[in-house]
Amino acid sequence: MTALPSPLSSVPGRRGLVALTAVLASLAAFPSPARAGEPVPDGDRLTVTVRDAGGGADGTYEVRCRPSGGTHPDPDAACAAVERRTRWGRDAFAPAPRDAVCTMQYGGPATARITGTWAGRPVDATYDRTNGCAIERWDRLVPLLPEVGRAPGAPGA
Repeated sequence: MTALPSPLSSVPGRRGLVALTAVLASLAAFPSPARAGEPVPDGDRLTVTVRDAGGGADGTYEVRCRPSGGTHPDPDAACAAVERRTRWGRDAFAPAPRDAVCTMQYGGPATARITGTWAGRPVDATYDRTNGCAIERWDRLVPLLPEVGRAPGAPGA
């Protein structure tokens, strides 16, 4: 009977083992995002501060997820909005890419800041509605962020 080669037998010597160790160490340095429905130690906690949104949406809200709670008007839907944006290796709160081509439209004076912890990672992100990319970025997190800037009767209003 012939013995099967070890998985490490294809790693060429010490240099390969060092490279493999470096890759494993780098993966361990970044916690993985939680899977849907999986409890998170201390839960995900976000503080959302909204200014100049109008319609009574201004203020500071706390959101806790898994389990849902806090002072946000709809913590379940707020958590679901962020969960939809959560992907392995991607920041759910990342700004628009610097090379993005954005429409020059103004979505109003609303601003927001989100701080806290999501999927084991610190969050400190700011939002506005100064161009098409910023408006889209904001709208992706509705209802964590309030829906603003739609005229009555407009699609999606």
